[in-house]
Amino acid sequence: MSESITIAPLQPYERRVLGVLVEKALTTPESYPLTLNALVNGCNQKSNRDPVTDLADDEVEDVLPALQKRLEVIKLSGSSRVEKYRHDLYECWKVNQTELAILAELLLRGPQTEGELRGRASRMLKDGIADLDQLRDALRPLVNRGLVVYLTPEGRRGTILTHGLYPPAEMAGLKAKFAGGIPAETASPSPSRSCGSGSASAPPPSPSSGPSIAEQIRQALAPLQDELAASRDRIAQLEQQLARVQRDLTALQQSLGISPGM
Repeated sequence: MSESITIAPLQPYERRVLGVLVEKALTTPESYPLTLNALVNGCNQKSNRDPVTDLADDEVEDVLPALQKRLEVIKLSGSSRVEKYRHDLYECWKVNQTELAILAELLLRGPQTEGELRGRASRMLKDGIADLDQLRDALRPLVNRGLVVYLTPEGRRGTILTHGLYPPAEMAGLKAKFAGGIPAETASPSPSRSCGSGSASAPPPSPSSGPSIAEQIRQALAPLQDELAASRDRIAQLEQQLARVQRDLTALQQSLGISPGM
């Protein structure tokens, strides 16, 4: 379904709003489209967000006109007179559901490992993403279109990627940050990675040298970080399910004339 189209870079609050709309459409369709209040709450949600924000209603409302102008967000005015918002990214971005779930997770949390992304995007999809091979199959067209960008070399454990919708200066800063954090012998020599210049006194690495100690430690910790991220996601999902059960129980008690807590 992926097509070659031009997508305008997104500012931080725009990324958060779009990520929330996609997430809620996929995970809580019964409460979607979203009112402004629900959208603000989603933006400031403590789980599945990086960074955690404390946006005011007007800060969220201010970014909506630009998204509406680009037809990425549609405002609905129903019989209740309460305005609601939904995304139209399947049409605007020409992506399928799995691709959109992947992009939403990257919009909500920014750079992350493939393992983290697989677990986090899976929570939005009925059948999930079975393994890294399936994730990489879904990533390939997004990478080809520039919608997903690898910040560290592909094919390595713990490789880091992000979405490609940052403004140019912000993207350049991210590339420089992550390229600079990789040992010299593992960093890509391509100038497009904006690598910082190394120390003039440092000898060039031997072609036969293996990963540095720091790289070995990072690779060893990557699976644990992925498992921790997946566990946090599972906890967040259970919290959401518990909240729904509590709401349903309260509604049932009220319909039966039973005071909550009895």
